[in-house]
Amino acid sequence: MKIAAIQMVSTPDVARNLTTADALLGEAAAAGAALMALPEYFCFMGWRDEDKIALAEMPGDGPIQRWLSDAARRHGAWIIGGTLPLRIEGDAQRAWNASCVYAPDGRLAARYRKIHLFRFATERESYDEARVLAPGDEPVSVDAAGLRVGLSVCYDLRFPELYRRLMSPPCDLVAVPSAFTYTTGQAHWELLLRARAVENQCYVVAPAQGGEHENGRRTWGHSMVVDPWGVVLACRDEPGEGVVLADVDAARLAQVRRQLPALEHRVL
Repeated sequence: MKIAAIQMVSTPDVARNLTTADALLGEAAAAGAALMALPEYFCFMGWRDEDKIALAEMPGDGPIQRWLSDAARRHGAWIIGGTLPLRIEGDAQRAWNASCVYAPDGRLAARYRKIHLFRFATERESYDEARVLAPGDEPVSVDAAGLRVGLSVCYDLRFPELYRRLMSPPCDLVAVPSAFTYTTGQAHWELLLRARAVENQCYVVAPAQGGEHENGRRTWGHSMVVDPWGVVLACRDEPGEGVVLADVDAARLAQVRRQLPALEHRVL
């Protein structure tokens, strides 16, 4: 089965981002993708962290969520909707960074709230998501397109215990929609994605933001799909928008787990 990782360079203009995302989803669908994953904050990369609060939608309703539902219907595919900010009842100062999954009939099939919040500081750049975001507290997986799919977001990639939780029972595919900084992505992106694939013996789809954004941020990109042996099946090496396509092979998944039954050998 063919899957797609969508790479974007999102802007502060929601309408423009949705137009771009729709064109890229259409390209992936035309190539035969049955499951397509958008990057973190595909809909919005604003000027200030506080802009996320102003954009945040109520869980289950809002123009971006309706757009995702409609896109899944129009393209006849499963869509892992990157992330968008969702309101928290009783907390006007923070939002959740949520990844929503939609079925080909437009149904909301799953919602995951990012658990680990990114903080990073050097002399030249500084980030602290906890200023405006609240962490989720529940691992989420979903049956989609005949696959058991584990959901995660960006900074989650550094916490292998989350993926171990997602392996009971084992997932066939793990999604990691991301907006890795250029600095951290250059150092660790491929390394961590391949490690998560190898240790959990599953496919990984990693759609990313990649390029120079209007708000001044620079993201690493290199959207990719990795197989259960840690082989990078496809990767977008250039910055900018694009579609990365690869096949998920159930026979290959079974072969890796049969030949090296590491998941069965877990003790702790």
